[in-house]
Amino acid sequence: MNLSSVKKIHFIGIGGIGMSALARHFCAEGVLVSGSDRSPSLITDALQAEGVTFYSPQVKENIAPDLDMVVYTEAMEHNHEEMVAARSLGITTVNYFEALGLVANDYYVVAVAGSHGKTTTTAMLIDIFEDADLDPSAVVGSLRSKTGKNYRQGKSKYFIVEACEYKRDFLHLKPDILVITNVEAEHLDYYKDLDDVVSAFNEFARSVPEEGFVVCAPKDTVIKRVLEEVVARVVDYTEHVDLMTPLKQPGLHTRLNAAAATAAALSAGIEKESIRSSLQNFGGTWRRFEFKGVMPKGAILYDDYGHHPTEVGVTLKGARELFPDKRIIVAFHPHLYSRTKLLFNDFIHAFSDADEVVLAPIFAAREVDDGTISHYILKEALIAQGGRAEAFDGFEEITEYLKTKDDENTVIITMGAGDIYKIDVDLLMN
Repeated sequence: MNLSSVKKIHFIGIGGIGMSALARHFCAEGVLVSGSDRSPSLITDALQAEGVTFYSPQVKENIAPDLDMVVYTEAMEHNHEEMVAARSLGITTVNYFEALGLVANDYYVVAVAGSHGKTTTTAMLIDIFEDADLDPSAVVGSLRSKTGKNYRQGKSKYFIVEACEYKRDFLHLKPDILVITNVEAEHLDYYKDLDDVVSAFNEFARSVPEEGFVVCAPKDTVIKRVLEEVVARVVDYTEHVDLMTPLKQPGLHTRLNAAAATAAALSAGIEKESIRSSLQNFGGTWRRFEFKGVMPKGAILYDDYGHHPTEVGVTLKGARELFPDKRIIVAFHPHLYSRTKLLFNDFIHAFSDADEVVLAPIFAAREVDDGTISHYILKEALIAQGGRAEAFDGFEEITEYLKTKDDENTVIITMGAGDIYKIDVDLLMN
């Protein structure tokens, strides 16, 4: 589709972090943008202030017959009444990733993929390109601490984008530089197993042209399989791991993300000293070990998006590195029944650097509870492994419990891909 013909566009699920970024892009291009979501949020409030027409609830009447395109989030059911209305009116209807590809592929694309670390690496690259006066356009799956935004409007040839592997959606992108941070068994509600995940990354890597770059850790046994039949130049980011440059975020995983960003930026011709300076000043992103404040009696509060066992483990290792003598309590919101069940054994070992785990009910998202897994089952397994764990049926109970742990010797981390971060406001109140 020729996007120059799009004058009016509607987003179903516009409150999502990626959807809102893409909506901002079209606003910047002078397109009339509307969108709907289940309820208003800080994101939708900001979009309204920027000129977006927002609808809630999500009903068929939101779909105007003069729309040129409707973009929907992957979380939306295909029989949702707005989507049915759009199709019945003959309006071009695409998912978020198809629309992102239509936008980005006209540029020189720097795509960041991987099971973990892609949001932070993407945000690092945006800072690096920005500081080098390369003026990139960019979409990232969080809010940059530097700007509070998930979208950057640039005027150069560069488009930096976070590329998600779910349902092979990243295949809609045509990268010139592809960063692969790592590859693990993830999104197992869609992929059959690790081999299936590898096949998707391999197809993506093979799409990079011969004059392009694939930035990765090529000595890794899984990545070796991803690189089969790749024609682009392979760049080993592990050669750029820097343990000396001071960074604002703790942990080896942050150093690895910085190394991947460094290798990609060098491939684009950016000077090493400029890259190092940008990384030293990098302030992180929303919900990536984000400092929230100090509770009334002195406990330090952080929030993190980690929802896969690897992400949980590296975040807690970084927290332990930063606070070796403090008690660390994690309030964890498991995400998806399938992920909790399939990675159960990994989860019960992921919290080893925490002194206590407080569990919320599993966030169902797009799934139905079949009764075979719960946060109570996870609690008992953690205790059986010698850990300390509690489970509660709601956020209010968790909030009240955590308030009893408030003292100067404690660090509390709310964690998960759901909405447990919402309790942070109450925890910080007197």
